[in-house]
Amino acid sequence: MTDALFKSIPLGDITLANRIVMSPMTRDRAGPGDVPNDIMVDYYRQRASAGLIVTEGVQPSEVGKGYWRTPGIWSDAQIEGWARVAEAVHAEGGKIVMQIMHCGRVVVPANRGYEADVIAPSALPCPDKVPGPDGVPLETATPRALDAAELPALAEEFAQSARNARAAGIDGVELHASSGYLINQFLNPASNHRVDEFGGSPENRARFPLMVLKAMADAIGAGRVGLRFSPGNPYNGMDTSDPAATFIPLLIGANELGLAYMHVLDMGLADLDTLTMVRDHCAAPIIANNMLTADKGRALIEAGRADAISFGRAFIANPDLVARIRDGQALSKPDFTLLYTGEEKGFTDYPKADGTPA
Repeated sequence: MTDALFKSIPLGDITLANRIVMSPMTRDRAGPGDVPNDIMVDYYRQRASAGLIVTEGVQPSEVGKGYWRTPGIWSDAQIEGWARVAEAVHAEGGKIVMQIMHCGRVVVPANRGYEADVIAPSALPCPDKVPGPDGVPLETATPRALDAAELPALAEEFAQSARNARAAGIDGVELHASSGYLINQFLNPASNHRVDEFGGSPENRARFPLMVLKAMADAIGAGRVGLRFSPGNPYNGMDTSDPAATFIPLLIGANELGLAYMHVLDMGLADLDTLTMVRDHCAAPIIANNMLTADKGRALIEAGRADAISFGRAFIANPDLVARIRDGQALSKPDFTLLYTGEEKGFTDYPKADGTPA
């Protein structure tokens, strides 16, 4: 019998050779102008045996940036940099989608290197500190509350980022709706205190995220758009009291769009079976994520609870993770002191299982 992890599967318009997905991970290695550089090209190339690579979070505009040295997809130079990444991954037979991540209120201005607005659904600062340029956590800026009239143009920024990703040769995009960033800020009652049609009820709070998803789907085709979310995740000041009420309207709306996949970071909540909730409200394929092993992921697929699984940190220290899982080889552990610093060190210098360079 063929191992469930190594069966091909279509996610919308993107066909995966296997069901082992590389999860998005911030690595803070972009070059000047937030342009993907040589070491980023090599990093993604090394991991192209994944059925699908989901890139680190990429800002759709200057206003979307919150962290140090994260890449963008809004300038010509950035598009050209991502084109080099896409070419390298495709040359190895891989598939790659870009996670579009607008930080909203989760901004340390010093991380940007330029002056730009800080926006959110409501003028409420993020209660958590965010690492600054030297890695020391700092207070975030107080955002400006968006006017409802601004939201269609903001949704178009996301759509343009999707077009730019496709222009670079990237196979699709994933909207980041987790971890307390802009899309999650609209969904969550802790960060959304609006009294207009974009606030109040869960259905209203889902209205702007669905506007963005539709704009992206209209721009490049729904079969090349995925959605990443994590019900019950408290990161960056989110309210975790009723995740089902918060996310079910989003799932129902997303189901009508016919997206490529749902990328679900399962928090293992005691009072909510997250994967079942997603299955019950959305027909899109599920990529399950969070602290999985190959055996646990295989079991999820065999039970029909997920269609693919994603790994984050395991891909950092194991560029040949797919081969190691296939061959039953031990996994190396990452150097956690080098997750966000070190240039090539802790980034592209992890060898394959046989000790040779990746």
